[in-house]
Amino acid sequence: MMKVRSYSSRLTGSVAALLAASCCLLPIGLISLGLAGAGVMMAMMQYEWLTLPLGVTGLAGAYGLYVRDRRQCDGAGCRLAGERTTVLALGVATAVVVVALLLRIFPSWTAALIQGL
Repeated sequence: MMKVRSYSSRLTGSVAALLAASCCLLPIGLISLGLAGAGVMMAMMQYEWLTLPLGVTGLAGAYGLYVRDRRQCDGAGCRLAGERTTVLALGVATAVVVVALLLRIFPSWTAALIQGL
């Protein structure tokens, strides 16, 4: 049985997660590790109007690439190489984007989280 390598959906999903996380989750992580201060959070949140939509769009693109590759393999009778890793990467990227969106939609959670650090 032939294997088809599908790295594009993994890469796109990872980039989307990084973009979406850069406004909210990444600064919170850096602050909690003691590597940055609140100024980083304020600086990064200025660009959330750009990073969140790019993250959501990139995640949708990653799922589109995965579905396209999956259909090609189903039609050709092959299997995707590293499919478990791809599905795991898409799941993690989805979780990151959803949490970033929730932090944006419910800013009181973000404030409570930062105060708890």
